[in-house]
Amino acid sequence: MKIAFHGAARTVTGSKHLVTLKNGTQFLFDCGMFQGMGAETDSLNKDFGFDPSPIKYLFLSHAHIDHCGLIPRLVKKGFRGRIFCTSGTRDLAEIMLKDSAKIQMDDAEFLRKRAVKMHIPSNTEPLYTLDDVDATLDLFETVNYNTWIPIEQGLEVYYADAGHIIGSTSVHARITENGKTKQLSFSGDVGRYKDIILKSPQPFPQADFILIESTYGNSLHEDVFNSPDELLEWIKKTCIEKKGKLIIPSFSVGRTQELLYFLNQLSNERQLPNIPIYVDSPLSLEATEVTKKHSEGFNKRIQDLLKIDNDPFDFTGLTFIESVDESKALNTDTRPMVIISASGMADGGRVKHHIYNNIEDSRNTILIVGYCEPNSLGGRLMRGAKEVHIFNEALPVNAEIGIMRSMSAHGDYDDLCQFLSCQNPSLVDKLFIVHGEYEVQQDFQRSLLKNGFKDVQVPALHQEFFL
Repeated sequence: MKIAFHGAARTVTGSKHLVTLKNGTQFLFDCGMFQGMGAETDSLNKDFGFDPSPIKYLFLSHAHIDHCGLIPRLVKKGFRGRIFCTSGTRDLAEIMLKDSAKIQMDDAEFLRKRAVKMHIPSNTEPLYTLDDVDATLDLFETVNYNTWIPIEQGLEVYYADAGHIIGSTSVHARITENGKTKQLSFSGDVGRYKDIILKSPQPFPQADFILIESTYGNSLHEDVFNSPDELLEWIKKTCIEKKGKLIIPSFSVGRTQELLYFLNQLSNERQLPNIPIYVDSPLSLEATEVTKKHSEGFNKRIQDLLKIDNDPFDFTGLTFIESVDESKALNTDTRPMVIISASGMADGGRVKHHIYNNIEDSRNTILIVGYCEPNSLGGRLMRGAKEVHIFNEALPVNAEIGIMRSMSAHGDYDDLCQFLSCQNPSLVDKLFIVHGEYEVQQDFQRSLLKNGFKDVQVPALHQEFFL
C-alpha cells in the first residue's frame, strides 16, 4: 500500500491523507479545509491533488473545519463513498459544514455584487453550497468507540477517544494484504490528559505505521487549572480598570465551551464582575447545545458537577448573540463588556469586525486563547504587529494584546509522548509527523528518534510513501 499527504503536511491545517491498497481500494483519513495560509489558501482548497471519485471510504477523526471542511467539495467533485465517524462528530460536522457553506455563499454573493458595481467581471463561486452539504450528510455512518469495525475484506477500523473535542478520535486501520496484517494508526488531534472538560485520550493497539499530529510538538502548556484566575485578571484589568472591551477570538467548537465553563466557575464562586458577557456566534450556540447533548465525552469531574449544576456552560450575565444587527450594535455600545466570537484565528467571522472596530482604542484588549497560524490575523497580533490590515484598511494596534497559553485543546509535547507511550517503538516500522509547523516538526522528529522510533518522517505536501 501507499500513503500520500495532501494536507497538514509541514503546516497545521488542511488535514488530508490518502491511502491506496494493493487491490486498488482508496480511503482518506480526514478531508480538511486549509485556513490562514494567505494567498495560497484559495488554490489549496480548490485543488485536492487527487481524483475524489475512486475513493471508497473516508475515516473522519473529528469535526473541526481543518479536518472536515472540504468533505462537501469532495462530494461535489465526485466522491460517493462511505464516511465513518462517531455520533458526536456527525452532529458537530452538520452544523460546522452548514455554517461554512453559508459563509462561502454569502462571501461569493458579496463579491459578485461588488464586481457589478465596479463594472468588472467576476466568476467567484463558493467551494460548495448547502445542497452539497445535504448530499454529504447522507453519506455519514456513525460508529462506536473501542470496537473493530469490518469495512470490507482485508480492512477494518477502530476508533479510540482522542480527548480533543466532543466526538474526536484517533483512527486505526487494520489492513490484510497477501496474508500479512499491518496496522496504520492516525492520531487525529490529540487532546490533553488533564483537560478541564473531556476524558483523556485512550491508548490504542500496537501499530506498524503511525501518523501523529505535532501542533505543540516542542513546547509545554501552562497549567490549565490556572486558566479561570488568569481569565478573571484580564476581565478586571480591561473591563473594570480601563473601562474597555475584552474581545476574545474563539473557535466555536471546544474553545468557546471551555471559556463558558471557566466563567461559570467564576460566577458560582461569586468572583465574576457584574459586566455583560456576549457570545457573538450563532454557531457557538449550536455547538454548545451539541456538547451538552454528548455528555458521555465528559470526564468524571464534569459528570460529578452535573449532579449539582445542570448546565456548566451558563451563568447570570451571559447573552448569546444571533442576529447581524445585534452583533453590529455591540460595536457602538460603549459599556465595558466581554465579547467571545469566532473565528479562533481572527481571520474571518464576526470577531474580525469586532477587532476592526476596537483595535485602535487602548482601553480595549484582544485576548488570544488558542493556536493561531502565523499568517492569520491572530498570529500577526500574537507576534506583536504594530499595524494590521483588516478589510483592506491599515489600522494601528493600540489595543492591548493578551495571550493565554494554558488554553489549548491540543496536547503539548508531554501529552503527545504519553499518547505514544502505549506503543513499542521498535515495532513501529515508520512514523509520520503531520499537522504542525515545519520547525516544530523537526524538533519533534529529533525527540522521537531519541525515544526509540527508528524511522521518523516529516512529509511534504503531496509526497507519497510506499509502506
